[in-house]
Amino acid sequence: MTFSIIGTGNIAWFFGKRIAAAGHSCVGVYGRDEQKTKDLADALLAKKHGNINELRDEDADVCFLAVSDSAIETVAQQLTLKKTILVHMAGALSLNMISKAAKDHAVLWPVYSVLKSNPPGHRNIPCAWEASSDRAKRFVLEMGHAITDELFEAKDAQRKWLHLSAVMTNNFINHLLAINEKICKDNELPASTLQPLINQTFERVKQTSPFKTQTGPAMRHDIATIEQQLELLSGQPHLHKVYEAMTESIQAMHKKK
Repeated sequence: MTFSIIGTGNIAWFFGKRIAAAGHSCVGVYGRDEQKTKDLADALLAKKHGNINELRDEDADVCFLAVSDSAIETVAQQLTLKKTILVHMAGALSLNMISKAAKDHAVLWPVYSVLKSNPPGHRNIPCAWEASSDRAKRFVLEMGHAITDELFEAKDAQRKWLHLSAVMTNNFINHLLAINEKICKDNELPASTLQPLINQTFERVKQTSPFKTQTGPAMRHDIATIEQQLELLSGQPHLHKVYEAMTESIQAMHKKK
């Protein structure tokens, strides 16, 4: 099968190289930055690269719209595809957002954080898909299997909830770790002392529900410790709010009925 890509970011590079390695041919790369577009086209051995207005219907079986979430609708408005299947790759956006741009359209969203500088070398990358037609389904699954063995169908509402969970799991947890790193640095403590605890936390949830492994002063309703730690954060209102909100959330989830 043949494919083209609109976009030159992390997802474009990762998906493009994986799909090409599986034997599919990239026929074109399109984007705003000429050099970045050329670089990706060269990496994928694509003969054509340029601005989006150079993309033509039927040039490829599938066109991947691998741009930022905020740009998808704007870019889609510039397309009119009757033969080529258009696929967007955003978890939080509706399939219908690109319905006017292509007769057959689909979503293929990796539930994974992908960086061009450190792409995953494995296939353990769950990907959610949705398609507007049987034809779009057939092609998106074929392309999806080049990326991963874990493909599952998820409708708009399901993907939005899963995207929310992914943000909390990846971005929020990473931010909490960054907060703790700063607290250690500000108090001349080695952040490395927390690493065994971090490792233990993530090893536990591989085996057991995180609901069942919850510990800490909020879980124990240790009011004295909670008040002491809130006092430590009194000079940092934003962190005070984070601590307070997390404590209330833990207690609400584990409230005895």
